[in-house]
Amino acid sequence: MKLKTNIFLTLALLNIANAAPTGEALVKSKCSICHTMTRPQDISKLIAPPMMGVMRHVKMAYPDKDNAVAFIKDYVLNPSSKKALCKPQKIKRFGLMPSQKGNVTKKELDDIASWMFDSFPLKGKKCQIK
Repeated sequence: MKLKTNIFLTLALLNIANAAPTGEALVKSKCSICHTMTRPQDISKLIAPPMMGVMRHVKMAYPDKDNAVAFIKDYVLNPSSKKALCKPQKIKRFGLMPSQKGNVTKKELDDIASWMFDSFPLKGKKCQIK
């Protein structure tokens, strides 16, 4: 009986270790390198718009989750100033987001975009960058 328990625990731990990262973990590892996840204290140090500001614009243009996720996935892989939802001065300040082709898989992008829609902007928080 003890052997069966040990085998079960070992298999369970292997499954946990091999589990795919969650949308939140992917955003933290792949997106927060440039986009802050919280309201910034010092906007002079930003290299990209904060996530909550990005998602505010996305949700204003695409309130339906499926449409928002489709937009995010397309924009992340094929960004252009014509597709950009932010004001032109934001692109002037931060530049156009570089394509993430080769940096993120389609499955990861599905998880990232879905989690972003569900999680941002943070409830009761506004993000305004001048």
